[in-house]
Amino acid sequence: MTDTKTIVITAEDAASRVDKIVARATGLGRAAVKRLIDEGRVRVGRRKADKGETLPVGAELIVTLGERMDEAALPDDSPLELLLERDDVVVVDKPPRRPTAPLRPGELGTVANALVRRFPEVAGHGHGPREPGLVHRLDNDTSGVLIAARTRAAWDELVAAMKEGRLHKRYLALVEDDEMPDSGTVDVPLAPHPKDQRRVLACLHPRDVARERPRAARTDYRVLTRGEGVALVEVVAARALRHQVRAHLAVLRCPILADVLYGAQPRADLDRHALHASRVAYDGGPAVAAFDVRSPLPPDLRAVAASCGVPDAAEE
Repeated sequence: MTDTKTIVITAEDAASRVDKIVARATGLGRAAVKRLIDEGRVRVGRRKADKGETLPVGAELIVTLGERMDEAALPDDSPLELLLERDDVVVVDKPPRRPTAPLRPGELGTVANALVRRFPEVAGHGHGPREPGLVHRLDNDTSGVLIAARTRAAWDELVAAMKEGRLHKRYLALVEDDEMPDSGTVDVPLAPHPKDQRRVLACLHPRDVARERPRAARTDYRVLTRGEGVALVEVVAARALRHQVRAHLAVLRCPILADVLYGAQPRADLDRHALHASRVAYDGGPAVAAFDVRSPLPPDLRAVAASCGVPDAAEE
């Protein structure tokens, strides 16, 4: 079932980007609006709208809302490694280079496809039909803990807890160690990059804050151990906006190993960026009992750490 919304550009809208206009008019979040634009569901006349463009007063944006049934994540029998399985929630250990959810109708092999096969009830809730039960996402190259709710009440509760910073998430990262402080906080707002949709912009300059209207983002970190030009870092990011950990570590000029998109050097011994979601915990609420789930540093990152002289990486 689909629904079409027409937005007539006002004088106020004319000063805003298309993605911000659509968000205001529909009440959708940034991720949902980005998906609509990427899929060509936001149009100016017959052409696909660009998220960063501005439009004159009186122009019309046509937004196609809703999802067809064939756009839902399809079940498949791809593997699913469970760290926690309960009636209210499951926690998956996502391997690197595996997408969290489909980007296109009919895509298979993602975590979401395996979830629908194993737990059909998750298809009844989520951020969209292609994200059944998923409370959050991880980048394709990021490995580690990923939460899915098996009931609508559990999903609502955990999503609210994440927005309020009550869902505790920790990461392990191997970074280029250019005299990185032993611990600290990066409190820099983030916005979609105006020139490269693959990454986000850390808005360090007041001009960027005024122009891009970024979202607040805070990342706490501490160095666990160091090797030869490489450090193993524990990172805490309660809300974890898109690419937050990656962008904030790059702000310190200590990018995650092999994260070329954020300034790291490519490595022959690593075919993905060295970021792992290592722990997720929740203190419990009306619909979801407390849990604390951990995933150790995976073998590929342990091997790189060992080759760089990072001691006891497997023990952290």
